[in-house]
Amino acid sequence: MSHTNLNAATILGGRVLLSAIFILAGIAKISGYGATQEYMTAMGVPGALLPLVIALEIGAGGALLLGIRARLAAVLLALFSVAAALIFHADLGDAMQRILFMKNLAIAGGLLMVAAAGAGRYAVRPNV
Repeated sequence: MSHTNLNAATILGGRVLLSAIFILAGIAKISGYGATQEYMTAMGVPGALLPLVIALEIGAGGALLLGIRARLAAVLLALFSVAAALIFHADLGDAMQRILFMKNLAIAGGLLMVAAAGAGRYAVRPNV
């Protein structure tokens, strides 16, 4: 495999892995809608925003997966990941919350790399 093909395959692999967490989380929020709304409300986030959260996770996650407007999808999901870290995992005195906080920041970092590199060759709309 040439260097160019390896880079393209690596970018595709990154998009698949990054998109999976958002698509699966969005689906889980649908199946646990009431409990998710209650959790959001308990954390100070209006439960009425849940449909937008689900649409973002599944919509932008799917766009990232397919490579459709991947740069925009990656930026939106990166901002979402940072916001989620700050809202839901800001108790850095708790070891598990600190890990989840850092996980969200790491995901945001990977997404920003996709935003910079583009969707790669193996995409519906390469480098858009």
